[in-house]
Amino acid sequence: MAVGGVGGVGGINLSQLAQAYRQQVAAGGSATSGADAATRAAASGGVDAGTAARGADFAGAIGKGLAQVDQLDRTAAGKAVQASTGDLRDIHDYVIAATQAQTATELTTTVRNKALEAFNDIMRMPL
Repeated sequence: MAVGGVGGVGGINLSQLAQAYRQQVAAGGSATSGADAATRAAASGGVDAGTAARGADFAGAIGKGLAQVDQLDRTAAGKAVQASTGDLRDIHDYVIAATQAQTATELTTTVRNKALEAFNDIMRMPL
């Protein structure tokens, strides 16, 4: 698989890609606005539509995953309050919710650390 150059002919214009990312973040990061930003980036000649759309899909998937982790954490916190006030009928529900939230948080942290490590490795590569 050939990898195109960065900038120049056949490569990706990084400033246009960064601008598309800023527009997506400013629009609230929804999948629709990300796709629109990707289409605008492709139309401006920075990247092809497929590459830009995949980037928007990836950003959307990351956002959805973080929202799910947040929801698991909120559920566990709610069950903890119910358990402490005596409103929770089965304590196992709290234990399960807390374990799910802890596992999801650990997985998210591990993925973030691996992504950061990969980024740092790429930045250390000689040109």
